[in-house]
Amino acid sequence: MATPEVRNDTAQQQYSLVEDGEVIGFAAYELDDDEIRFTHTEVDPEHRGGGHASILVQAALDDVRANSSRTVVPLCSYVQAWIERHPDYQELTAR
Repeated sequence: MATPEVRNDTAQQQYSLVEDGEVIGFAAYELDDDEIRFTHTEVDPEHRGGGHASILVQAALDDVRANSSRTVVPLCSYVQAWIERHPDYQELTAR
């Protein structure tokens, strides 16, 4: 099994979690001038419980941190909970 890769699919407005060439999860977002609103995160049922959603969200937030000055608005309950558990990412919600 290959290590999952996270890709920003700007046409679909989602970060896709790809494993062995197959999309196994995604974090959907909406863009505004100064915000990126994460609206929904989902991982295929057969891949749940292995930390895939956490890998996906961390990579998405790392990409926002590195490549954007947008404020993260975690409308998705999973993204919101993930940020609450990782204090070093909380600054992204207050840019």
